[in-house]
Amino acid sequence: MRTKIKFLVVLSLCVFAFMAFKPADKKVILIDAGHGGNDTGADIRGFEEKIITEAVAKKIKELNKNENVEIVLLRDGDTSMDLKERTTIINKLKPDLVISLHISAAPNVTSNGVGAYISSKKTFYDQSKEIAENVIDKITSTGNLAKRRVSEAPFYILKNADCPMMHLEMGFLSNENDRNYITSEKGQTEIAQKILESLK
Repeated sequence: MRTKIKFLVVLSLCVFAFMAFKPADKKVILIDAGHGGNDTGADIRGFEEKIITEAVAKKIKELNKNENVEIVLLRDGDTSMDLKERTTIINKLKPDLVISLHISAAPNVTSNGVGAYISSKKTFYDQSKEIAENVIDKITSTGNLAKRRVSEAPFYILKNADCPMMHLEMGFLSNENDRNYITSEKGQTEIAQKILESLK
């Protein structure tokens, strides 16, 4: 109970501070670094999904030079956040877009590439799909990662977020080429830069 109360107090303070200092003409992009804390996500050869998503999220914020875009990190640190908590924050902040960062893994080591999932609900479907396709095109334009498609998925956050949103899979940890790229400083920086380019 105390943990829940603490969460709600922190959330309220964050929302107040965010709304108080948010310029009216800025586009607000919320970056959700998937997993965190005890939830490592995909874990292959010592590389953890939660660490990679957090690193890319922080690079997106650090590299952003667009004065018309405000980057907000949903998880800034290796902390545990369940899906309901994430969704509550999203719907309180009401961003223009949410990009949830993830890394795939598959038994078939040849599976590779960048793909995305969106909700099938009509409200934000077209906008979410257009942005997701643009993000994938930008990231794969470097030639380091293959291009996959945008698919629909009934993921909890996708279904319950009241704004355009995409669940971005930035590559496969189970694929050697993808793994080498997405775990490198160069690869993570390029992915972050391409995501920012897609927001212009």
